[in-house]
Amino acid sequence: QVQLVESGGGSVQAGGSLRLSCAVSGSDFSFITMGWYRQNLDKNRELVASIIRGGAKNYGGSVKGRFTVSADSVKKTIDLQMNSLRPEDTGVYYCHARPSLSVPGSWGQGTQVTVSS
Repeated sequence: QVQLVESGGGSVQAGGSLRLSCAVSGSDFSFITMGWYRQNLDKNRELVASIIRGGAKNYGGSVKGRFTVSADSVKKTIDLQMNSLRPEDTGVYYCHARPSLSVPGSWGQGTQVTVSS
């Protein structure tokens, strides 16, 4: 069973940077999609960034140009570099990975990111 463990969250001032990392275990790291979502105080979970099998990357509109998602199949990690952070980036960030369309995706436990103005 795929297990995802996030790390790297914390508190930062607006304009600062953070790097999140998701350690993947229980998998050969072959996913149809993997990436990051976030949940804000309104409990809405939205896509932050994802990597589709083949390498294409998708970003949520508000993070384009500021965040970069990457994956390392040797280290088995999914990383999210976040620059120029804004207060509205505050939330719980979840790692997600899905092996195939016939298998539900797995979620990490989440890591808190707080950006102060």
